[in-house]
Amino acid sequence: MNKRKIIEERIFRLLTGLATYSLIAILGYIIAIIFINGFSSLSFDMITKTPSGGYYYGGEGGVLNAIVGSLYIALGATFIAIVVGVPAALFINVHLIRYKRTQNTIRYLLDALWGIPSIVYGAFGFALMLYLGMNASLLAGIITVALLITPIVIRTFDEVLSTIPKGLHEASLAMGSTKTETAFKVLFRQGFSGFITAVLLAFGRGIGDAASVLFTAGYTDLIPKYLDEPAATLPLAIFFQLSSPIPEVRDRAYAAAAILTIIILIISLSARLLSKNYSKSNLK
Repeated sequence: MNKRKIIEERIFRLLTGLATYSLIAILGYIIAIIFINGFSSLSFDMITKTPSGGYYYGGEGGVLNAIVGSLYIALGATFIAIVVGVPAALFINVHLIRYKRTQNTIRYLLDALWGIPSIVYGAFGFALMLYLGMNASLLAGIITVALLITPIVIRTFDEVLSTIPKGLHEASLAMGSTKTETAFKVLFRQGFSGFITAVLLAFGRGIGDAASVLFTAGYTDLIPKYLDEPAATLPLAIFFQLSSPIPEVRDRAYAAAAILTIIILIISLSARLLSKNYSKSNLK
């Protein structure tokens, strides 16, 4: 290796290292700002009580309504995404395995749906609400977020299934298994760690999105008991509180942001641990 290549290698290593550590530093700075400003206002009441009278003027209460509403919407949307997304991903990798062009077209469309801004899904959900005569409600929020995260579930799980050796698929069919049995008893089991990752990734996106529920889920200080009632979410609680002119209420927005960040970090960590543990158990 001559001097020029050595210099080029060092420059490239320096630039890539600088980019990597810059991203880590930016992420750390954002998390630090949220936690430093949020923990000062975070209390037991914040996570166990709903807003009371005068809450938005610095009164008592918390964001339990937003925490529960976010969980309701994210869990409901993730369930729908699993019901639709898992069979779709298996269909792409089992029934369309010989039709490469069709596979690539479907994957391209799913990638395009994944890249559409969430506010577009919110606008579509709002238009669908008007067409069906629905009010802003928990159900409308669940449907809209489900539309948002279903492409994530399909493409994430599809990427894992596409790495499974084709010989395993052919061996299953050669032993007399049907395509449905091959899909659910062979491919699904082999790609289960990827399924966990897809589900938790979609759940994290669903619980942290604000634009898709801005016009569809509504907002309320109460915990919804029925699907046709409006539901608050943590992203919207942060948005509304952060726009307040009262410093104490703005501090509570950072506390809500800290709660949401902790939930997302727990989801990300769980996805890694579950995938890693399942992969190890498969190897044994």
